[in-house]
Parts: sequence; structure tokens; C-alpha cells
Amino acid sequence: MSLIKSISGIRGTIGGRPGDNLTPLDAVQFASAYGTWLQEKFPNKKLKVAIGRDARLSGPMIQNIVQNTLTGLGIDVIDLGLSTTPSVEMAVTGLQADGGIILTASHNPKQWNALKLLNEKGEFLSAADGQKLLQIIAQNDFNYASVDDLGQIISKPNGYIDEHIEAILAMDEVQTDAIKTAGFKVVIDGINSTGGLAIPKLLDALNVTYDCLFCDVSGDFQHNPEPLEKNLQSIMKQVPESGADLGIVVDPDVDRLALIDENGKMFGEEYTLVAAADYILSKNPGNTVSNLSSSRALKDLSDRYGVQYFKAKTGEVNVVEKMREVDAVIGGEGNGGVIYPKLHAGRDALLGIALILSYLAESGKSLSELRQTYPSYFMSKNKMTVTPDFDLDKVIKYFAGKYRDEEIDTQDGLRIDFSDSWVQVRKSNTEPIIRIYAEARSQEKADDLAQDMMREIKEKFLSDD
Repeated sequence: MSLIKSISGIRGTIGGRPGDNLTPLDAVQFASAYGTWLQEKFPNKKLKVAIGRDARLSGPMIQNIVQNTLTGLGIDVIDLGLSTTPSVEMAVTGLQADGGIILTASHNPKQWNALKLLNEKGEFLSAADGQKLLQIIAQNDFNYASVDDLGQIISKPNGYIDEHIEAILAMDEVQTDAIKTAGFKVVIDGINSTGGLAIPKLLDALNVTYDCLFCDVSGDFQHNPEPLEKNLQSIMKQVPESGADLGIVVDPDVDRLALIDENGKMFGEEYTLVAAADYILSKNPGNTVSNLSSSRALKDLSDRYGVQYFKAKTGEVNVVEKMREVDAVIGGEGNGGVIYPKLHAGRDALLGIALILSYLAESGKSLSELRQTYPSYFMSKNKMTVTPDFDLDKVIKYFAGKYRDEEIDTQDGLRIDFSDSWVQVRKSNTEPIIRIYAEARSQEKADDLAQDMMREIKEKFLSDD
């Protein structure tokens, strides 16, 4: 069973039986529910929805189904074609649409796809709105349009990537002239998805030379698309061999950014946000936010600038809500997601690239030298497959009692903070698993923290007895 319905959308593997996998019937049902939710939110209005997709193989099929379902409800669709998640987010407001859908399963392998749903602000649905949509799905009560009231599909062949890049280049924080004269050379890993389309456009505009790995936008992913070190051996080898200044890696929908330094070493996905925040805070100090699964390094950086750092639940919508609550100038997630609300309130790898290149051009530092200016933390990211009836509350109660003398946070699963390390267990928002993350001053200690918790969970909560 690989179908996950949540407040942010529906995600699953292609094929199989309805309700178990992401089939055409499931796509129709979810698109119908989303369209119905919009109609209830904006009664008596001719609605318009922007839709874009990553390059995965099932994309054209799912997009045709979703678009024609919405037109069947009487809703007009702006077809953005191949796009990035942040480009669709910006298109919703830029094209004055009433909502948006991104067809992407983000970091999941090619057999997965998903409908990620946006409101009229180009942001993911709130928990309350998501619950309303799930109720509509449960009721399965849809009212389709008559023949005279059908919606239409408005094709925008070039999508919204060009407008997205123009907005990035127009920002005062992006040092276009300095980047153009710096003579940077980079290597791109576009995972054969829309990063291979969008990143070259951005770099061409900045006069940055580049070599492209997996940039043919075929959707035939050449490695696991999650931008982790074990999946990035090709680009880690090519960066030093080609004499490049850095490597740029994105996931299939281009909202996560990982970097490779000039020596072929991972800069650290967790440190993408830290470096971008460092650059922004140097110009505009203010509060910062990241989720509970992110590195402590952002808190350390915030302390250095004398600003406040806040934790949020995992999930882009939760980070954005916390950022608004505390008036944060920058935030994001430790998976390489940079959110700079001055542009738009969503994770944006293209913006992250522009900010990092600006910082390097302005400071004259190499990426490895920049990394040395931050505290060294090491992350251990693990996952365990669980059944749908797995009771995480029992796990939380047990460990919260065991470590009652430590700092305990239960707003997103359970996170236990020790003096120089932390460990967290939470349910995934996108897969039928629990995630066990740990961070410490050495990789060995981080791995030990995570493995000890996993071992205890297996012994006490997953045994066959």
C-alpha cells in the first residue's frame, strides 16, 4: 500500500488498485475535491488554477487527468508544463490564479508521483484547509459543470520559470554584477528533471559557466533523487576533476538545494540554509526559523547575530506559519530548503543558488572556506518502515519519561535535546515510515544516538511478541 493522503496533497506509486496506489481514479477524486474546495472558498467566481509538473515519467498522464477534471468542474487551468515547485508558487500570484497544483513527488523515486496543493497565495494549504479538503474527499460528493460551463485550458508554453528568474535577479540582495565578474564555474546535477531546465537559465543570466550532469529533462532519474551524499558520487567526483568552484544539486522539483565544495566534498544539506541565512543576516538582521529536524547550526548563527531563533514543526506550511508569527527574515528546512519571504513564502533552490553565489562573490571565500566558519555538527538521518496502526504516542510517552530531565519537545513527534546533541523520532509526512534523526559533534556520536533509539523502538514496540 503506497498511497498517502494528507493535508498538503496526495502521494503514491503509479499503478495498482485505486485506494492502494496513485491511480487515475485517485487523481480524479483528489482533483475533484480540490476544485470543490476552491468553489466553496470562492463562491460565484470563475476560478483559475495554475498547474506545473516535474519531469517524471508519469507526469503527462497525471497532468492530463488533473487538468481535465478541473475543467469538468468549470474551472479554467493555466498549463505551465514543465516547471519547478517555487516557479508554480510564484505563478499563482503572478498570474492572479485562485490556486495551484504541482505534480511532483519531490525526492521520491520515479515510480512515485503526487499532487501538491496551493492556495491563492501560492502557499501550501493550512492544516484547517487541508482537513476541509479531506472531508470533501471522504464525502465523495462532487458537482460537475454542464457543457456550457466547462473550463478551458490556457497553455503557457514557457511556464513561469523565466519570470521567476527575473524576480530573483531583480532582488537587491543578489549581487548580479559581482557574480558575473567572479568567473565562477559550476557542475549541475539536475537529476534529469526540471532543474536541468531552470538552473542553466539562471546561470546563463549570471554569466556562470557550467557542466551539466543529468540535465536532459527526460524524467529518467539516473540515481536516487534525494540529494544525499550516498546518491551524489558522480558529481562529487566531477567537481574537482573539472576544476569547478562548486557543484549544485537539486531534487526533481527544485525546492531543495545541496552543494558540493571545490574539493568534491559535501557542503552539507543542513548548511545550505545556514549559509543563505548568514548572507541575509549580514545585511538585514532578524529572527530565523527552521524545523525541528534541522541542524542546531542555524541557532548558533542566530546567536552570533544577536537575533532570535525559533523551531517549527516539520513541513513547509508549518515553517511559513511560524515565520509569520515571529516576523522572521529568513527560514527554511535542513533538507536544503531556503525560504526568503521577501521573494515568496516557499522553499526555493533557484533563490538559494543566487544567494550563495552572491555570498561567495562578495566574500571572496571558497565554499570550503565558508563551511569552516560554521560550527561542525554531524547528522544521522534514518528511517524505519511501520504499519499504519503503529502507535507513535506510546513511543513518545516512553522516551519522554526516560529522558524527563532533558529538554523535551513534542510539537513534532519527540525531540530530546542534550547539552551538545539531540535525537528526534517522528512520523513522515510523505511515506509510511518513521524518521529517526540525530545530531552531534561527531558522526559516530550522531549515529550512535539514532541507532540506540531505533534499537529500543524495535525491541519494545515492533517485536513479534
